[in-house]
Amino acid sequence: MPSSRLTKKHQATIPKEICTFLDLDSGDTVLFSVEKGKVVVRKCTPLDLEYLRATEKSLEVEWSSSQDSKAYDDSL
Repeated sequence: MPSSRLTKKHQATIPKEICTFLDLDSGDTVLFSVEKGKVVVRKCTPLDLEYLRATEKSLEVEWSSSQDSKAYDDSL
């Protein structure tokens, strides 16, 4: 079973055989989820719905000012 050691910054190298299995290349994005008490790592495709939803949640706070609402109001 492949393994990796965490750095002080909580970073880990994905073992080569896992990269090969997931068809991962340098610069690819991976998605982490917890399912039934286990951590699942998978390759994130550009249009991955879960990834887009996670990104959307982070933008809700960032883009929720009254100035943003006014700037993007299509009814004007």
